[in-house]
Amino acid sequence: MSQNIDEFKKLVDAEEFFQFFNLPYDQNFVNVNRLHILKKFSQFIREIDENFPDLTPEEKLAQYAIALQKAADVFVESTPQEQKLFKVFNDKPKNVVKLTEITSD
Repeated sequence: MSQNIDEFKKLVDAEEFFQFFNLPYDQNFVNVNRLHILKKFSQFIREIDENFPDLTPEEKLAQYAIALQKAADVFVESTPQEQKLFKVFNDKPKNVVKLTEITSD
């Protein structure tokens, strides 16, 4: 696959990103952490685009490759629950009474 920004923009699957950047990956690891890796990767891309608007397309792709590896590495060291990337991990459950909230009168 040719490495240019237009080809990059067509990618969808986590595996496609790893293959595009010629980065090794464990299929089982990606299967379990796919959405979290992609979400973290998109956050890193946004940071790169905002903080370095003058990068050439080639420089951007080099930074994106580093960002993808960093995104995957986050979930080697941490869990999705610890990262809280998705709303579901940040919302307090409704209609739940914790044992610590129960008092006897």
